[in-house]
Amino acid sequence: MTEAHRRKKQPEQVRQQLLEVAARLSHEQGVAGITLDAVSQAAGVSKGGLLHHFPNKLALLDGLFDDLVTRFDREIEAAMARDPVAKGRFTRAYIDVCFALDPATDVPGWRMLTIALIAEPHLKSRWRDWVGRRSAEFAETDGSTGCVLARFACDGVWLADLMQSHDLDAEARVGFVENLKALSAQ
Repeated sequence: MTEAHRRKKQPEQVRQQLLEVAARLSHEQGVAGITLDAVSQAAGVSKGGLLHHFPNKLALLDGLFDDLVTRFDREIEAAMARDPVAKGRFTRAYIDVCFALDPATDVPGWRMLTIALIAEPHLKSRWRDWVGRRSAEFAETDGSTGCVLARFACDGVWLADLMQSHDLDAEARVGFVENLKALSAQ
């Protein structure tokens, strides 16, 4: 009997491992590096085991999207819980979380997700749905022009970080955060 047959089945751990490997491969090789064969081999999981969790590459990308957005939402909710002022709370949390992320180094999946959002119409639609849902949820407290502008600016910084197109030192980043949070109060 092989080791795989004696090993205790832990489907959630295997699923998470597959997502982490896919994120790492995307960071190292780009979205093209995420093939079912490469992910199963790097994770030490049979291709059948991978297909049990993700029947195709799009399902794997969807799983990675869900995992990353869940983490993103958790961080936003935690930041909102620390903010006693309702007006602009979601926007300030979005600012904090976006500026805390470094998509180039912190979580490899963010780089892949951002690139995939641009390239994959299905994921672009899912991101648009997330933005629309969260914007509608906080329309009353975060629907001002200042809040929307601040979130757009965060998206721009996120993209600049991803592309490594601008060298923003820590002092400049702190200044951006302060100015964007001031917009959230308008």
